[in-house]
Amino acid sequence: MPAVLALSPHLDDAAFSCGGTLAVLARAGWHVTMATVFTGSVADPKGFALACQTDKGLGPEIDYMALRRDEDADAARALGIAAPRHLPFREAPHRGYASAPELFAELRGDDGIVPDLVRAFGELMAETQPDLILAPQAVGGHVDHVQVVDALTTIATGVPILWWRDFPYTVRDAEPREPLRDRFAELPVQVIAFDAAAQAAKYAACAAYASQLGFQFGGPDNLAEQLTREGGVERFRLSGALPDPVARLVG
Repeated sequence: MPAVLALSPHLDDAAFSCGGTLAVLARAGWHVTMATVFTGSVADPKGFALACQTDKGLGPEIDYMALRRDEDADAARALGIAAPRHLPFREAPHRGYASAPELFAELRGDDGIVPDLVRAFGELMAETQPDLILAPQAVGGHVDHVQVVDALTTIATGVPILWWRDFPYTVRDAEPREPLRDRFAELPVQVIAFDAAAQAAKYAACAAYASQLGFQFGGPDNLAEQLTREGGVERFRLSGALPDPVARLVG
């Protein structure tokens, strides 16, 4: 059975950006592993880190990341894929990034997480033996997305990678910030279209992240509208050569 590994920075990124592709591959008999990197719970969060949950109506007594991991499991079921994997790394607000603007600015000099990510990704790939990897381009410039790209490009995987365009950052601004644009500019564009069943699976998966819908989209109705505008396609840049079954999906 061929295998695909989707490396999601946060608990929603893979479903938002390549959920249709994951649903299609699962339906075609691929073993799909959706692994989220920054999912570690932090006891008694303070300051900006705490505000990142209270501004979504979640009190300080709630284990925010545990709630989000449960949402991730629901999203995986909606896509028809295996139970998701959750790596224990802490999100940027727990690594010293102290405001929303800092999340989309330069990497902190003391944020030395890349070597740990490299080790974790290597172990995950050795275990899952993927024939294809899906990962972000860091469109929008969120520091966690950038760190995932930096870690993955450090590893000589020999495995083809479809680098997704990070939704919904792609639709928030006419010209979203792309700090790694030059890194991907020479790679060929790949467009994968998916049918109504996969579109419905993607919507259900995205809607499973209920704690994020107001913040990201203004609610489920706006989510549906944004996905409709995407037209049942997902766009990538490609490193390496696609496996034949995936190449047949590319428009």
